[in-house]
Amino acid sequence: MKTQPTQPVNLDEEIAKTRPDYRVYRPREPVGSAHDTGNEHFLVFDSPDGSLMAVWTQSTSEGQSDQRIVFARSDDEGEHWTAPRIVAGPSKPGEGPMASWGFPLVSRSGRIYVIYSRNPGRFDHNTGLMTGLYSDDAGRTWSSPQPVPFARDCHDNPDANFPPTWIVWQKPQRLLSDGRYFVGFTRWVSSAVRHKPPINSWIAHESVVEFMRFDNVDDNVEPNALRISFFATDKQALRVGFPGHPEVSVVQEPSLVKLPDGRLFCVMRTSAGSPHWTASQDDGKTWSAPAPLCRRDGGEPLKHPLSPCPIYDANGDAAASGRYLLLFHNHDGHFQKWTPTDTQFHRRPICLVTGEFKAGAKQPVWFDEPRFLMDHDGVALGPPGKGRCDLAMYSSFTVRKDRRVLWYPDRKFFLLGKRIEP
Repeated sequence: MKTQPTQPVNLDEEIAKTRPDYRVYRPREPVGSAHDTGNEHFLVFDSPDGSLMAVWTQSTSEGQSDQRIVFARSDDEGEHWTAPRIVAGPSKPGEGPMASWGFPLVSRSGRIYVIYSRNPGRFDHNTGLMTGLYSDDAGRTWSSPQPVPFARDCHDNPDANFPPTWIVWQKPQRLLSDGRYFVGFTRWVSSAVRHKPPINSWIAHESVVEFMRFDNVDDNVEPNALRISFFATDKQALRVGFPGHPEVSVVQEPSLVKLPDGRLFCVMRTSAGSPHWTASQDDGKTWSAPAPLCRRDGGEPLKHPLSPCPIYDANGDAAASGRYLLLFHNHDGHFQKWTPTDTQFHRRPICLVTGEFKAGAKQPVWFDEPRFLMDHDGVALGPPGKGRCDLAMYSSFTVRKDRRVLWYPDRKFFLLGKRIEP
């Protein structure tokens, strides 16, 4: 993967480039000696006590061994945030196993679970033991971590000494039918069982999409007693072929919304030059074959490289409003001088399209014209030689008091928020 040297920068100028309305976290300095210049997978959620809370993965920079899960809260609707507190993982390299890709689950009585991936020292591709901890006092204190039972399948390493290969990247949502938490996840195909990659780049590393439902969160059980049901697993996992190599599946990062007719609608990133979509009419047990995401039936596919492309309900996770927001780059990876393999550089700008439910249509959500939302000037931020130039939307979305806010990382460095007008 190409790298770009990090130049001296003015952080006061850089943090303003995407014109944020909220500033959640700014690293203490730009070069990484404070071990806090990598910030990603930024999930903001409603606290049981009425505040806003956030968990994210922090490290010196992406992929470093000091990845950890941190927690912060805001008591004034995001204007000010507490300093992040480490709830799992090391504070700097060498202090212990890394913890990554945490996500929250809040029980109806107010217990806050944080579930994450803990790597015990064996690496395949995004391997990790599902692990969980919880707080019963709105994040003031946290339990000790415990392993969470997680089902292996045919895409994992046959050697059970290697953990499963999985990532949850968005907040789980409660199903309308019974209120249980449901979420999609990426299952990376182990190097021991994958097809030979067609090109020497991680964008051709084989992956599939699967789904899981948390069945007993509201019973306030210990993390090791959480019960999970898995769907679209093993040979039923969702696959999208790599261009010219249909046997190699590259589909990742499912993002879910509810439809007014009771179905679930899912958007996923691919290496095919556009996102793909799928739908379920039985609460996620079975799914339609993935298809390119178009503006409407018979329209052209939306252009997008292998990069996050989240979709959100305009009225929040709990709704099935029929109005949606989709974030994407509006190009297929050929951007300025970059190509689809240059993922650190072509993941910008961010464009927004609004979508509307169309009853009876083949693709149940149709989209309007793309609109520019934000960008920066391509200046890398982070430790020398490891700085990021991308604007990848490892983001989340909240709707509170009629205020819609997109919470996003800028260059996996700053953590920011932007109001989205109705």
